[in-house]
Amino acid sequence: MKLENDLKHIVSHTSQVWETLAGKTLFLTGGTGFFGKWILESFIYANSTLALGSKLIVLSRNPQKFVQDHPQFDNQGIEFLQGDVRDFVYPEAPVDYILHTASDVSPMLNNEQPLLMFDTIAGGTRHVLEMARLKNVKAVLHTSSGAVYGRQPAELTHIKEDFIGGQDVYERGAAYGEGKRVAEMLGKIYYDTYGVESKVARCFAFVGPYLPLHTHFAIGNFINDVLNGHKIVIKGDGTPYRSYLYASDLAIWLWTILVFGKNCRPYNVGSDVDLPIADLAKTVASFSAHNKEIDILTKPSGAPPARYVPNIDRAKTELNLQVNISLDEAIEKTIAFNMAGS
Repeated sequence: MKLENDLKHIVSHTSQVWETLAGKTLFLTGGTGFFGKWILESFIYANSTLALGSKLIVLSRNPQKFVQDHPQFDNQGIEFLQGDVRDFVYPEAPVDYILHTASDVSPMLNNEQPLLMFDTIAGGTRHVLEMARLKNVKAVLHTSSGAVYGRQPAELTHIKEDFIGGQDVYERGAAYGEGKRVAEMLGKIYYDTYGVESKVARCFAFVGPYLPLHTHFAIGNFINDVLNGHKIVIKGDGTPYRSYLYASDLAIWLWTILVFGKNCRPYNVGSDVDLPIADLAKTVASFSAHNKEIDILTKPSGAPPARYVPNIDRAKTELNLQVNISLDEAIEKTIAFNMAGS
């Protein structure tokens, strides 16, 4: 098993989570995405090695194709339900916990079809919460986003959960961040009105196996260049600051927030070890055996660099969560996984 060490790492840091989830039925939206695949991998591993006797129902628009492309998820503890997050037919089985990770982060969709983006996030969340109400689930995990803060002020190196910012609703691409804000609000409304508990993970940037390498994720593009022996090209000026949490740590954080996070209290999820995109490119390029060149196409403007970096003190102090895997190790693991074939 290619991910066995990572899965052992997850289970070793979540033992109390699995004690709570033993014998339970869980429901997962977004199971075919980056987050979802790690939820699936860790659930299957824990369910087998710990003999939990649990079940995970996974919502997918095309389950047959997904299992055909990823046969490792054809597992007796997994049941697939076909449907769209906005209007799927609720399963007949009782459900104890919901992990709501469905969200298309495509900038193209966000810019060109903002109504669809917003409706998928907000409408999908409302539909999931309604299921939670009807089935009396114990808790719903919402994977929100750091985008709810809007632009991070340049003087704020690490943004806290109590920062009262917000997306400029007149800015192109506002539908994603504003949709996530509304989704969090819906969670609070359903708690106040119906007692549905909402656990909120405000997610930032990540790296690891299953991360798409051909989309808008800079670190994914850089790794793809290294895998293909290409020169890394940065279209911007390389000054924005980012930080990256490895996928196995991400899974630990999500499972922990689901079970032990405080209700309607958001937790930033990500690494607080930040670096400029230009330095990230150099770090990724250092793993190349063929081409370590980097082209930065835009000259710095002199303006303060943009930042998208979380403060994670709340998760550390309240839930004892940590960044366990360094960025160098995370990049090395991601490259090795993709070289072996996903």
